[in-house]
Amino acid sequence: MSIPNRATLWGRIIADELAESGLEAVCIAPGSRSTPLTVAFTEHPDIEIYSHLDERSAGYFALGRARRTGEPTALICTSGTAAANFHPAVMEADQARVPLLVLTADRPPELRDSGANQTVDQVKLYGDEVRWYAELPEPDTAERTVRSLRTTAVRAFSETTGVPPGPVHLNCPFRKPLEPIDVPDDVPEAFAETAAVQGRDGPFVEPTAGTRTLSEAAIRSLRRALETADRPLIVAGPADPATLRTLDPAAATELAERLGAPILADPLSGLRFGSHVDAAGAAHGNSDQQRSIYGGYDAYISALPSPDVVLRFGASPTSKSLRHWLRDADARQFLVDPAGAWREATFTATDLLAAEAGAVVTGLLEALATEDGGDRSGDVNPRATTDGDWRRRFDAAEREHWRICDDAFAAKALDSDPLEGAILSSVFSSVPVPATVFVSNSMPIRDADRFGRPRDGALTVLGNRGASGIDGITSTALGAGSATDEPLVLVTGDLAFYHDSNGLLAVDRCDVDATIVLLDNDGGGIFHKLPIESVDPPFTDQFKTPHGLEFDDLAAFYDLEFETVTPAAFEPTFRRSVDRPGTQVLAVEFDAEANHRRRERLEERLRDAIGADLDDDSQ
Repeated sequence: MSIPNRATLWGRIIADELAESGLEAVCIAPGSRSTPLTVAFTEHPDIEIYSHLDERSAGYFALGRARRTGEPTALICTSGTAAANFHPAVMEADQARVPLLVLTADRPPELRDSGANQTVDQVKLYGDEVRWYAELPEPDTAERTVRSLRTTAVRAFSETTGVPPGPVHLNCPFRKPLEPIDVPDDVPEAFAETAAVQGRDGPFVEPTAGTRTLSEAAIRSLRRALETADRPLIVAGPADPATLRTLDPAAATELAERLGAPILADPLSGLRFGSHVDAAGAAHGNSDQQRSIYGGYDAYISALPSPDVVLRFGASPTSKSLRHWLRDADARQFLVDPAGAWREATFTATDLLAAEAGAVVTGLLEALATEDGGDRSGDVNPRATTDGDWRRRFDAAEREHWRICDDAFAAKALDSDPLEGAILSSVFSSVPVPATVFVSNSMPIRDADRFGRPRDGALTVLGNRGASGIDGITSTALGAGSATDEPLVLVTGDLAFYHDSNGLLAVDRCDVDATIVLLDNDGGGIFHKLPIESVDPPFTDQFKTPHGLEFDDLAAFYDLEFETVTPAAFEPTFRRSVDRPGTQVLAVEFDAEANHRRRERLEERLRDAIGADLDDDSQ
């Protein structure tokens, strides 16, 4: 093997070892100091390359791909501020537990703190927001150093998918020459044939991950608490990629049926949509059939009695109403987290279970089957100890919620009283399956939570709910779309769309098609939900921040199709777009203040109707 110089050797070993470990994709931003890495990864036959001009967009694109696949995507950049522009995506990956491997090129150590151009302190640049950090040794021809390099590369890849998953940072110092040009005797010919340089068959070290489970005694105790509850409840918050991969929705639904426990499924939980959802009951509001999956709870949960035992998976729910209802409940609450981390900001959970959600569900089902004599194939109706009104109350509220939404979202109603939530409702109900739907933060995810009806269809719904920023939304969505052949839908607000406009370059450069649903209310509509709305100034200029931008010009700049659609005409236009090749931007314009007032009126109507319905059913 011909090795022109030490920097080339280092780049090839890193690329080879990561590929052997399972790395399939890397996002690369241009730069000189990262040349050894860029050349090596680009030349590797088993690694797919995504080229980005903007490091911040590259970071979020990698985040989206890793979120969709559950496997690490790598990032490569040059030294200096380029590495700092990865930081927002690293923060989101940390909070949302998304596997990400960041490779930052650096100047040689002796140039640090010397005033050398494009030299900043990159040591532990991302602080505690990475699962692991390592400073790679400078390129060398000592066999022990090369073995160390290979081992470090394997460890770094493995740490991205540890417990909990997340970002890992390798800082990679290189000295010139950086290009693959011959430097006589830089790498002795005999050294190129050593086992350290040649590597092993497969990764240099073979990591084996374990599964965090509860003891049999802990499972028995949990089973007793849930079985003896009169009002048991399962709450599924936003799920990280590892949970989406390991928690079987069908098993979770079976557990809920056996316990008589409703599942309140966040739109990002992986449980609100899928084949486990009963189409006749949950999706179409059949009053004669009980549900297991509930999605309208944000509107009605405060009208229902409190649970007495709660089993919680995932991160904190999107719904503020649900969070406050759980906070005020006098209930035993079991918080399941594989890392044993505390992800419940009201601090009212009573038990912390350090185990994987899938392992807990499987353990409970096995314990219940043992108690039933090993038979899990028969009747799974709720147990007799359950409050007979418990599930019925949820069914009545859910049914009434969707009935009122159907009335409000009819085309005739939207002509006179348009509502942004109707667009989210249409997206989830009419998008063909399978599909990937990415929802922006701010109002879109809240409307997805309230108006995304559970559906028997393979929808992968994603969002950046770790740090919950509006930056990088477009790039994250396109990164997710790059990992699948399914239709990709992005639902975003106008500020988020503007904020990540650089990310639109990936549509062409990375060959990703999407339907982009742009909810344009000329500024930060969500601030109408806050008390600052009544203080103007500074509300309009400093919070709502109207921009007056014409997004058709932006779409034309990136050669995207653009269409302005009325709320009443949105659904058929949306269906046509998803079925077409290419990328279309469907802009739906709203008045932010008027939309908020309409949302308040709908909330009031829902509360009145659901409260009356529950009162009637209780007589």
